[in-house]
Amino acid sequence: MNAYRLLADLVVVVHAAYVAFVVLGLIATLAGAVLGWRWVRNFWFRSVHLLMIAIVVVEALVGVKCPLTTWEASLRAAAGETVRSGSFIGRFVHDLLFFQTPPWVLTVVYCVFGGIVLATFLLAPPRWPRRRREGTARRRESTATIDS
Repeated sequence: MNAYRLLADLVVVVHAAYVAFVVLGLIATLAGAVLGWRWVRNFWFRSVHLLMIAIVVVEALVGVKCPLTTWEASLRAAAGETVRSGSFIGRFVHDLLFFQTPPWVLTVVYCVFGGIVLATFLLAPPRWPRRRREGTARRRESTATIDS
């Protein structure tokens, strides 16, 4: 099997995982806000989620082609194939991600989706990480010294 083809398929799977995280992350956040799931208010989960959709929105607004798409195309070319001639998994995931529509439609969709993610970030805010209180940290240090 051609290594470039395998790498191209891997890039497509990573791309699909990125999309799935953004879409399913929003669904989970909305459901969690309604159902009271504490984990959806995790600061790091929510921040990474917001950052990931922000990257997509900025790319769309600036007119930059997704680096994962470009990377996949380069790997397919190095493998001597087009996107359509990839492996089953590569074709399947590619067909899930890409469909024929004018570019402006996707830009609008990305911006609306990003706006919804931002709104959930503000309306159902994440819990900020707690800082250790100085006294607690000193007590733990002194206990660790005694135990040594």
